[in-house]
Amino acid sequence: MTDFKNYKSWPFNEAKKIVKRLEKFPNKKKIIFETGYGPSGLPHIGTFGEVLRTNMVRFCFEKMTNLSTDLIAFSDDMDGFRKVPDNVPNKEKLSKYLDYPLTSVPDPFELFNSFGEHNNNKLVDFLNKFNLPFTFQSSTHAYQSGLFNETIKKILLNYDEILNVVLPTLGEERRKTYSPFFPINEESGKILQVPIEEINTEEFTISFYEDNKIKSRSVLDGNCKLQWKVDWAMRWAAFDVDYEMCGKDLTDSYALSSKICRIIGSKPPENLIYELFLDENAEKISKSKGNGISIDDWLKYSIEESLSMFMYQRPTTGKKLFFDVIPKNTDEYLAHLNKWNEDDNPDNPSWHIHKSKNPQYSSKINYSLILNIISVCKSSDPLVIMGLIKNYQKDFNETDIDYINRMIKCGINYFEDFIKPNLKFKIPNNDELSILRKMVDKLSEIDQSADADQFQSAIFSVGKNSTYKDNIRDFFKLIYEVVFGQENGPRLGSFTKIYTKEKTIELINSKLNV
Repeated sequence: MTDFKNYKSWPFNEAKKIVKRLEKFPNKKKIIFETGYGPSGLPHIGTFGEVLRTNMVRFCFEKMTNLSTDLIAFSDDMDGFRKVPDNVPNKEKLSKYLDYPLTSVPDPFELFNSFGEHNNNKLVDFLNKFNLPFTFQSSTHAYQSGLFNETIKKILLNYDEILNVVLPTLGEERRKTYSPFFPINEESGKILQVPIEEINTEEFTISFYEDNKIKSRSVLDGNCKLQWKVDWAMRWAAFDVDYEMCGKDLTDSYALSSKICRIIGSKPPENLIYELFLDENAEKISKSKGNGISIDDWLKYSIEESLSMFMYQRPTTGKKLFFDVIPKNTDEYLAHLNKWNEDDNPDNPSWHIHKSKNPQYSSKINYSLILNIISVCKSSDPLVIMGLIKNYQKDFNETDIDYINRMIKCGINYFEDFIKPNLKFKIPNNDELSILRKMVDKLSEIDQSADADQFQSAIFSVGKNSTYKDNIRDFFKLIYEVVFGQENGPRLGSFTKIYTKEKTIELINSKLNV
């Protein structure tokens, strides 16, 4: 029987933190994971990444302990609408609903009852697309149904102690008006940010001035919304959350919410602080701006497993998320998948992506090779591309066929949008021309039935016997720039086998004006 406690990849290390936590709660039967989402804008790829990564930790924990778990995907849809996003229609209509709960703001797309409901449905849809198990929880429903009532009572009972923790973290002006509770206007439904004049811990009400009149409001049943850092602590306690990761920008918030959680008698969850994703301009990806890559963008240009690979890698290291990273992550995923076939190692990223169920992809065909075949043959017909690939490998299993077909479809899109507009073919000088002609001569000597390694060795030998002998990387760069119009390219032996020796020689000669 596998002892999963011996593995050291980051999801296992995070799971070990939860195992250690349970030493203080030996009788707990179900372990609760949580991810939080603010539906003030359309869900972005970072939201998906948080749920995916948390599920990886959850799966490792289950393997280590055999205990029951749940993952709550929490939407803070009762939060106040602060800013109209840049990437939605009907902005003027939305601007009238600032400071209203997101579930009271009209849907600018006119598909759902509210903007909050629209974004919640988008979140659920793209999590379901990746078969990520979760339990969705709406903040509005939790407040209004009374689910949070008992924990909210604890917040009110510890009102002064919570203030003593929060106020030192605020600026002077904010301290004068701060309260953990935002009452909701009975008539308009608007969230009010007003100073609290009095609290009543017997009737669980707060008093405040509105329109120069003192008013009283219950803090229960959704009549008040908690300020979000207090809200975060409250729901940790209400759901008895054991684990929640968050972005680096929430480091201080996690520390403050943890203090509040302890004040009301609960233990804050174990936590991983992950680095934020940046767009190509090194700016934080934002729901309101809609910058960066969306889920749909990525899936247009590569297979979904490659996105999981991007999310898996080094969560505590900052990474730029833009279109150029897609081919590299696709090929890294395939490389790990092939390695998994040779070594069934739970520290392999593919093991986590596929939850220990190896799909058995056995082909050496990768995405970069497919992109170069598309680039050279100038065809957008998947059958033509697959026909060329079969020159390299005759027999495929069902998984191979599925992966390759999906990569061809995505590769055609990627080539048209990103490679084709940027092709720039190098014109070789006389010395370079001589070297490339020697490569053609060397390929001509090889039998058509030779395998990819034989073609690769022949090409490599030309470089080693040229002025590039001490810098083979530049030798291959020369070939790529002259033949493919790019600085990088495929493994040339594999390409020659797929494209056929005859067509490869014809292609090279066409670039040499022979």
